[in-house]
Amino acid sequence: MSAPAGDREIPLDNAKEEISGPVCTGESSRPDSAVCAGSSEIKSRAVVKYCAAPPPTSYALLQEQTDLKLPPANWLRENPQLGSAGTTILGSSSKSKPFSSFGMAYEFIDCIGDDVDVVSDSENIKKLLKIPYSKSHVSMAVHRVGRTLLLDDLDIQELFMKSSQTGDWTWLKEFYQRLIDQKWQRKKKSKEHWYQKAILSKFLYYSINGDGAAEPVPVNPDGEEKESEAEEFSSSWPTAFTSTASDTEESDAPKQVQESFSMDSMFALDQVTSAPKEQHLAMLFNEGENSQGLRNDFVRNIMWTFEDIHMLVGSNMPIFGGGRYPAVSLRLRDNNKPINILTGIDYWLDNLMCNVPELVMCFHVNGIVQKYEMIKTEDIPHLENSTFSTRVVKDIAQNILSFLKSNCTKEGHTYWLFKASGSDIVKLYDLTTLCEEAEEEKCQNPFTLPVAVLLYRVASNMMLKASQNRKHYGTIRTLLLNCVKLLDEERHPQIIASAHYMLSELFQLDEPPEEDGEESIRAGGSEDSYSDEDREEEEELTEDSDENVSYRSCCSPQDDSKAVAVIRSVVELSVPEKYKSTHQIRPSSVFPVSLDKEEKCRHVLSCVLKGLKAVDVTIKKESDLPAADPNTPIPLKYEDRNAIGACAAEQGLSLLLERAMAWQADQKLPTRSGMIPGSWQHRMKLQLFLKASKAYYVLSDAATKLQKYGRALRYIKLSLQCYDAYCSVSGTLHPQVLQFHSQCLSLCGDIHLMLAQNGNNRAAYLEEYSYQTKEDQEILHSLQRESSCQAFNMATDLATDPEYQLFVSSKCYEAAYELLFSEALKDQDSDQLAQVLKRLGNIRNEMGVYFMNQAAAMQTEKEVNTSVSGAEQEMWKKSFSYFEKGMKDFEAIEDSTNSALLLCNTGRLMRICAQAHCTLSADQSRGEFSPEEALYYNKAIHYYLRARKSLASRENHSAVWDSVNWELSTTYFTLATLLQDYAPLSRKAQEQIEREVTDAMMKSLKYCDLQTESARQPLYQYRAATIHHRLASMYHSCFRNQVGDEHLRKQHRSLAELHYSKAVCLFLSLTDAPCELLRTLLERVAFAEFTMAGQSSSTAKLKSLTGALEIMTETRSAFLMIHKELLEEQIELSEPAESSHSPDAAGGSPSGLNLQEVMKLIGVFEPSFSFLLLQVIKLMTTLKRKPSNKDEELLKTFKNVYSKLLRAEKNAPLLSRIELHIELLQQLKTQTGSGDTGAHA
Repeated sequence: MSAPAGDREIPLDNAKEEISGPVCTGESSRPDSAVCAGSSEIKSRAVVKYCAAPPPTSYALLQEQTDLKLPPANWLRENPQLGSAGTTILGSSSKSKPFSSFGMAYEFIDCIGDDVDVVSDSENIKKLLKIPYSKSHVSMAVHRVGRTLLLDDLDIQELFMKSSQTGDWTWLKEFYQRLIDQKWQRKKKSKEHWYQKAILSKFLYYSINGDGAAEPVPVNPDGEEKESEAEEFSSSWPTAFTSTASDTEESDAPKQVQESFSMDSMFALDQVTSAPKEQHLAMLFNEGENSQGLRNDFVRNIMWTFEDIHMLVGSNMPIFGGGRYPAVSLRLRDNNKPINILTGIDYWLDNLMCNVPELVMCFHVNGIVQKYEMIKTEDIPHLENSTFSTRVVKDIAQNILSFLKSNCTKEGHTYWLFKASGSDIVKLYDLTTLCEEAEEEKCQNPFTLPVAVLLYRVASNMMLKASQNRKHYGTIRTLLLNCVKLLDEERHPQIIASAHYMLSELFQLDEPPEEDGEESIRAGGSEDSYSDEDREEEEELTEDSDENVSYRSCCSPQDDSKAVAVIRSVVELSVPEKYKSTHQIRPSSVFPVSLDKEEKCRHVLSCVLKGLKAVDVTIKKESDLPAADPNTPIPLKYEDRNAIGACAAEQGLSLLLERAMAWQADQKLPTRSGMIPGSWQHRMKLQLFLKASKAYYVLSDAATKLQKYGRALRYIKLSLQCYDAYCSVSGTLHPQVLQFHSQCLSLCGDIHLMLAQNGNNRAAYLEEYSYQTKEDQEILHSLQRESSCQAFNMATDLATDPEYQLFVSSKCYEAAYELLFSEALKDQDSDQLAQVLKRLGNIRNEMGVYFMNQAAAMQTEKEVNTSVSGAEQEMWKKSFSYFEKGMKDFEAIEDSTNSALLLCNTGRLMRICAQAHCTLSADQSRGEFSPEEALYYNKAIHYYLRARKSLASRENHSAVWDSVNWELSTTYFTLATLLQDYAPLSRKAQEQIEREVTDAMMKSLKYCDLQTESARQPLYQYRAATIHHRLASMYHSCFRNQVGDEHLRKQHRSLAELHYSKAVCLFLSLTDAPCELLRTLLERVAFAEFTMAGQSSSTAKLKSLTGALEIMTETRSAFLMIHKELLEEQIELSEPAESSHSPDAAGGSPSGLNLQEVMKLIGVFEPSFSFLLLQVIKLMTTLKRKPSNKDEELLKTFKNVYSKLLRAEKNAPLLSRIELHIELLQQLKTQTGSGDTGAHA
């Protein structure tokens, strides 16, 4: 037998050379062959998809008077020239093969569903197209798969003969007798029929040319007896070929078909583990008669396009070479009997289907050869006594196809097209519905299994291509649902489980929702595939159609009540477009696309559960296993663990990693439930467990994003339980499976981290965690048939202790990291490893922060001055250890930003350590700045500088850069402040302390970013103003206390002036620091007064006093800000509707103004202001030189202001006093002409 070498077309050609290929072809530039009938042209095209016949050779011309009644010497012997044609000719086609179309469909699965309209034996096609011309009965089974109709001969009488032995079809027999044929009797083939078969067989063997040329065998006394035996038992003649080599070659093709079929059918099982070739799904069909016809037994399969109808046809017609064309068909005719129209249509259609251009007719009389005649295919319709219109045949074909497509609408149903002998009425019955009404099991319909398997195979084939075209998902889903609907779970669990797995695979859980392509998926469906609901709608749409009325309008109500549709007269089939389909072709099998991930996952889990149930049925009864009751909720552990419990948990989590890394040897022993490793149940459960684990993972991830952390933990627990069962069943773990497991562990770590950070909602999380659906319980019940599902309990139990939750989170990340870093995954993509390292660094940062906060809390709880406790130091060590590990994690992935954040946190830890070493005396007063504090503050500075170096520049991450700068500035400022306020004079000299303070203050000032506009800019300004104020105060103090070194005193004086000036400028730029501005100005006035006290000249003193007064006038800005805030406070308090409800009404100033501080500063301001005015007035009145007019005006103003100041009531309200000060300062400002900028200094 020749293997198929792609699709080959048999064109018409005039070439006479013999063809050496496996199919009979000639060279031609014409792709289509056209057959003309009068003025019209019929379009016909035939492409050979597969051919098992050898290259055609010339036929042998028999001499006249050759007696065909005598058997040739080679008769019934193996001959590659005829191939299996002999079996067809000798009568095997008369035996019912109800599954012949399925054999072709299995082999050419790509064509089924969309490309092909009809799949059938060529004999069935001819029988249909001859319906209007023939009185003989027609009985065919019709099945629909997508757009494709499968037609098979249904020998009803032979089936009834078998039903008496097998018990099948009894319901159909009763129905047939009741409604169609009250008395039926199997018609026996006449002796003439078998005689004609025998001489045709002998003629073909005589016609073989070459070395095996036929010669008559000598007549012996037993010859006639043998011939009569052959005639009598010719229905069993094919058995004569079983021992020949030819048949062995022929059987190769079906074997190839079976192998390809079985491997395609195992689509669901081949994803991770490969299926052994010896385990074929085809084995499931070998159940007595159901196995017959599932092989593709045709010599050739042809894709025949007849007008607009695409048909996959099986043909066994012998084709010879010779004549003007390389391909001819041989026919034997009785010269005494003219060719009738039925025979003419037969010959014409056979030649069209096989694209044979010529017919060779051998005429005989009583078996004696008379002559040969050659007829062109296009001339056959015009032969004498058999003239027919090709256009009419075309119309018949189109009408029958439209009739069947309009009424055979339900996939999976077996339809019966029946025309009684001598009747003009054609009826269509839905045998599946009739079987259900007869209350018999669906397995009583022998078509059920082949149809279901075909649906499965078409879906499987489309599934392999679905990644390129997702619009087929709806069709695949419909095919699989119909497949499952047809099968009995107890008899065919493998196909059912595999179908459910493929249904689950349609929902791509790891793909983001599509936006542009969504429409195509929603519209994806087989265009002629209808659900029950759509069929009802279709009937509503078409019930008023005149053409459809004719389907049902010709028979008595008794006959039509069970028929789906009826053709009232076969004559109507000849009317062009009489039965043109009027139903709307629209997609019904819409794929349920949903943007809701939870809904998608629930679809997947539903399919997984059904698949698991189908597998479990085949292993052991559930009562044999100590498993939980699926109707009883399984209690989920809920514990509150302390530090002691954490130690036990650590041991438990070590098992977690062992489970993840388990690379077992190939299993030989049965699993816990009794499954044999390598069996289909074993492979199927592996896939279903893994799919369920992925679905629960997606659900957990979605719940995490919705901040439903209790629900998320429940789902990840179920996901890990599925994985645990997978590990229990699997011999080895695929790298992709291990990679997915690391994702599960990472997500589990995320959830525990979120639970630790959101402790306020623990009650809600517990409620979410404890809830379980019935579906989840049943899946868990199936899991427990294979595993205890306890391996990951430590990682998935809900705890209330934040420390334990952080600990579990850390362990999950560590396990995920070690898994990715293992030998199995070291060559995998490093992106996931980087993500896990980032999470690991983050959780270590969180744990470091947790222990750091614990240490800070212990510090605040200390009531008396005690040394640092051991518990505090333990917390510091833990915190520092986690920070260090986290930094290493981030450095491993070169994450400079997060490294900088961890260095910042380490710096903060050092500051907490420094604060813990602060010494307090018995009266709670602060002692000197200790060396331990200095050590830890310098360590903090060191870590902040490292963080700044890690970032390199502000462009890398501006927010983190600003944060590091702020913390560094704060640390320097705190260090300088403590050195200044609690100077360690017992250990260091004053000058050294001043230098250290100055150095620290200037470094703090260096990291105050005053130029960049940000939310932190006012804080920087306030910090810088405070630093200048403190430095000015320090130099002021040094100037006052310095004796002897005049140069140093001048230096201190100029530095004090400089820093006071800068501090005033910065405080003036702030709107919320009036007290600080007022204090700085008053100190500056005091500095001017002290400077004046050391002067002896009246002129110099007057100049200093005038300068001090100008500084004093600048306090007006501070008083204006204070006045504004007091007015706002007064307005808020004066509103009765809000005053009683105001949260700040009883707490002093709602504006945040410190009234005590204001009163204290006013208490300093008034005497200082009064003293300055008095001194100026005294000096101006005692001047020896004559005063100018300007001086007199100025003196008058000073006296006026001084007079008002003295007469002011000391007990007046604060607001009134401030208003007076603003008025007086305004008079001075106008007179002296000084500004508010402090530029005078």
